[in-house]
Amino acid sequence: MTTLPLSADLIAQANAREMAALDEDYSALGRKLERSGIAIDTIKDRVAGFSVAVPSWGAGRGGTRFAKFPIPGEPTTIHEKLEDCAVINQLSRATPRVSPHFPWDKVSDYAALREEAASLGLGFDAVNSNTFQDQPGQAQTYATGSLSSTVEATRQQAVEHNIECIEIGQKLGSRDLTVWVGDGTNFPGQQDFARSLDRYLDAAAQVYAALPDDWRMLLEHKMFEPAFYSTVISDWGSSILAAQELGPKAKCLVDLGHHAPNVNIEQIVARLHRFGKLGGFHFNDSKYGDDDLDSGSINPHQLFLVFNELVEAERNPRDGFNPAYMIDQSHNVTDPIESMLSSAEAIIQCYAKASLVDRDALHAAQLGNDTMMAFQALRSAYTIDVSPILARARAEAGGAIDPLAVYRSSQWRSRKAQERRPAGSSAGIV
Repeated sequence: MTTLPLSADLIAQANAREMAALDEDYSALGRKLERSGIAIDTIKDRVAGFSVAVPSWGAGRGGTRFAKFPIPGEPTTIHEKLEDCAVINQLSRATPRVSPHFPWDKVSDYAALREEAASLGLGFDAVNSNTFQDQPGQAQTYATGSLSSTVEATRQQAVEHNIECIEIGQKLGSRDLTVWVGDGTNFPGQQDFARSLDRYLDAAAQVYAALPDDWRMLLEHKMFEPAFYSTVISDWGSSILAAQELGPKAKCLVDLGHHAPNVNIEQIVARLHRFGKLGGFHFNDSKYGDDDLDSGSINPHQLFLVFNELVEAERNPRDGFNPAYMIDQSHNVTDPIESMLSSAEAIIQCYAKASLVDRDALHAAQLGNDTMMAFQALRSAYTIDVSPILARARAEAGGAIDPLAVYRSSQWRSRKAQERRPAGSSAGIV
């Protein structure tokens, strides 16, 4: 039986107050779109079918490498994280899956955890391994690398941990393993570039061999941090080469903050899809590097351009199109629930706007080398306020027309502050 965390009456009463205004805005937008031959209900149905996972670790306060500043009521266990993730999904109706991270989210009974999530209306997305931190009682250190370590015992420990994550994921109903390693160097000459990649590929191949037939291994690249001179899987080129070497179940995962400034991420999307290696996305935003800011908070237009390529790929799936979408942010100055509600809205807005692009006009302008009209085909869709479509889709699914307002009126955080043990201050992003 599903038991949602917030009162359905609270959401229904709030929606009743907003419904007349929403009806008016939705009708006005529908008439505008109809003039362009677009049926608003068709776009609404597309929006209703879109979803993005939330990270278990994102339910808590993150921060910088220097410190985190917890807030009252912050979750400290996977069970409390699931509660908060259920609040996000109940209000947004767009985040029905949670991506767990191990060993942070380890429990003794994963069948029971899966049932617990289901009772909250949630399922599990990709499982994430952690070979970038040493854990208590760990035999080998990851201080100088994990899957690419020069120490064979360390590489084997990293392999075994990833295989354990696969085994846990099978119990949770997941079908993707996300692998990001912090392996790299801070000094020239510290390691041999070619040999370190060879070690990574040999170790990753052992993990790949343990994948069930219907699983994928998502390789996540990152330009820098924690290593600042070189990183083993530093960019999409390294990632796709590694994925091609490992096999068809290995795909590339794109984190929007893991690139050099001003990199054309939307072009990377098109390239990865062209070669059948687009595995998924971690959505966030950045100003300087891997800032892990709220999705769409700095450059929503770039997010729209990324989704323009994703919609193109969806319409032309080639050898398949099934990317794993997840929000991946570090909330150090906001309530994490509010940030993920806001980010889910921004992500789905861009998906809706990309779905409004006149593809025939765009392709005709591209083939005719009409630069301005090709640009205008994108710009005219981007400038449309699609919020009535998103609100209507949420309301019809039982979510909130105004998720943030309902969340605040629920006093969820203050109530949880009375029930949960305080989260301690610590260094780092998690």
